[in-house]
Amino acid sequence: MNAAVWFGAAVFFTVSIGSAPFSQEMKDLLGTRNSPYFTGAIAQIFIARYFRLQLVCGVVALLHLLAERVYLGRTPHKPSFGLLIALVIGGWLGGHWVQPKMKQLHTIKYAVSTPRQEREAADSSFRAWHGVSQGMNLLMLAGLGVYLWRIGNPTDPARFVSTTKFRS
Repeated sequence: MNAAVWFGAAVFFTVSIGSAPFSQEMKDLLGTRNSPYFTGAIAQIFIARYFRLQLVCGVVALLHLLAERVYLGRTPHKPSFGLLIALVIGGWLGGHWVQPKMKQLHTIKYAVSTPRQEREAADSSFRAWHGVSQGMNLLMLAGLGVYLWRIGNPTDPARFVSTTKFRS
């Protein structure tokens, strides 16, 4: 269930929530003067929460694997475990490296007291980081889709305990 929630949240954020701050409705609400800065600031808030959700789901998935190991005696399948570790690291890097850097560049880009050349450099750098962020997001979506499929279709049956034992 965690993998499905994780994948669903990633798809929902990418398709719907990620573009909401930049919609015409939001620009009309904020006005033309406030729109460029505040739409990006609102998106930064959404992205920070999205990365927290990524980390929470990743930790829950790791705890689930640990519980399977302890209670059922199942060793994690190496490709699935490697994919899970890559997804958790990707979420952590996004939340603790990419997103803070983009937030800093966004602030510099719209600061009135910053010289024009520095703002233009921040804008250029922000665009590059945004591309990195989008690429990471697409890789995370693909990885989560594969992880969800692997969790939903296990390759090996339970080793020591019958699955019907836990049904009540």
